[in-house]
Amino acid sequence: MANILTRNIPNAITCCNLVCGCVATYFAFGGFYQAAFLFIVLGAVFDFFDGMTARLLGVSSPIGKELDSLADDVTFGVAPSAMAFTLLSTASWPESWGAVAGVLPYAAFIMAAFSALRLAKFNLDERQATSFIGLPTPANTLFWASLIVGAGDWLASSVWGALAVVALVLVSSWLLVAEIPMFALKFKSWGWRGNEVKYAFIASSAVIILLLGAVGVAVAIAWYMLLSVLTQRRKA
Repeated sequence: MANILTRNIPNAITCCNLVCGCVATYFAFGGFYQAAFLFIVLGAVFDFFDGMTARLLGVSSPIGKELDSLADDVTFGVAPSAMAFTLLSTASWPESWGAVAGVLPYAAFIMAAFSALRLAKFNLDERQATSFIGLPTPANTLFWASLIVGAGDWLASSVWGALAVVALVLVSSWLLVAEIPMFALKFKSWGWRGNEVKYAFIASSAVIILLLGAVGVAVAIAWYMLLSVLTQRRKA
């Protein structure tokens, strides 16, 4: 009995992530962006601890890996896409655009599809044990959730802001599967040597978020991508 419970603890935590993603999606469709953001962050916490728990208990399994990807696509793919869809649905589109204005919001779900593709590639790509190739889905989700919470009203108030959201959906979808190396916040040791970029990113991101509030998370994610590119160019 104890073994059965132990084996299923990580999967139970993963299911908590999945439930958080479902609740976040519900709030996103209702336009309750702050609540959606809260459950996305909560899902990210569960996502962090399910893998850690599986390693600590020594109960990693193929079904856990598949379940994790499914939960991640809901929390980090469908939920942010729903937030972007709702935002675009309430945007100030010109009346002359007619049916086009009604179709454009659905472009947000392209991001959910590319998030699934990103997760599938991650499961098979052996190069991503200590770093990432392409933008991680949690980082992409935090970018979108914080952007919409912090600047959603402003983006939806003009046609240019709404078009910028559509353009960002396409760009972030490409970044999810792009062959761009990005560092991971995984520490083999806690010393400064070898972790300079990670500590610099954490410190600078904390300052950005303190100064800018919710939208600062989106700025920090953009900074993460830029810093990853600059770091790789320096190594090259």
